[in-house]
Amino acid sequence: MASEKTVVCGGGGFIGGHLVADLLRQGKKVRAVDQKPLEEWYQLFPGAENLQMDLQEKENCERAVPGCALVYNLSADMGGMGFIESNKALCMLSVLINTHLLMAAKDAGVERFLFSSSACVYAADKQTDPNVTALKEEDAYPAMAEDGYGWEKLFSERMCRHFHEDFGMITRVPRYHNVYGPHGTYDGGREKAPAAICRKVIQAKLSGSNEIEIWGDGHQTRSFMWIDDCVKGTQMIMHGDHAEPLNLGSSELVTINELVDIAEEIAGVKLKRRYNLSAPKGVNGRNSDNTLIRKLFNWEPSTRLRDGLERTYRWIHDQMISPSQDSTPLVRHTVS
Repeated sequence: MASEKTVVCGGGGFIGGHLVADLLRQGKKVRAVDQKPLEEWYQLFPGAENLQMDLQEKENCERAVPGCALVYNLSADMGGMGFIESNKALCMLSVLINTHLLMAAKDAGVERFLFSSSACVYAADKQTDPNVTALKEEDAYPAMAEDGYGWEKLFSERMCRHFHEDFGMITRVPRYHNVYGPHGTYDGGREKAPAAICRKVIQAKLSGSNEIEIWGDGHQTRSFMWIDDCVKGTQMIMHGDHAEPLNLGSSELVTINELVDIAEEIAGVKLKRRYNLSAPKGVNGRNSDNTLIRKLFNWEPSTRLRDGLERTYRWIHDQMISPSQDSTPLVRHTVS
């Protein structure tokens, strides 16, 4: 397997870029594919075969997978809650990517196919209380996924199941819970809560405004997974024997107010908080039940939020004060 090529779809994105980096460190042959122009990839590695293609188009999927033993599908039109709630149709159109990739992978004789799903597939009526009971894999049904993005993910999970049942294709599905870390989006509308909070704290400190806007009342709860844990868990799931969707997330539950507390502590500031109750805030509470992943792999994502957020904060801070920083929301990084 080590000598055969792996394709990372969405390789120019946040999680995809980190996965490509890790596969290259292992000595794997990697083909990275992304819709964005190469100069806009979050990380770009000369050691990989880098292709700029729109994977919503079937013929591009047919070009992406030949000669590859493994397909990681991390490609989607997505972002933080502000983007998801305002772009439901765009999020749904990502179904074309997974559909065409599965068809192309079947025809090309790919050995294993991984689809990156999301905790947004979980039923909304199980996420109404900030003191949420951690979500088990079976809590996705009866289905009441997050509108747009969540339904696309849930439908694509089912597509993977049926390609396995009907065609014998080995498919794997991690459900990601709020991944964060360096070399990701922190501005421009697609950023998620940890990066957005870090950016806002840095802006308040640099400008001297000493004020931060928080979406919602700050009492909504989430868990946040460090990117290295995500990359490790993704590969464990790909090579494991579990065919059903599997939670991949930290079980360290915090409120958004507590997330701000941590960022303030890292920055050495205390800010006045202004709550925007009309802004998108998502469900009231969401956490990952890791019982099954611990049983299967004797492992779970365990990097403390305080540790990961400090590294994320330092990286965003360096990007924001760099004289070469431009206005694009994408972070450009080339590693040889």
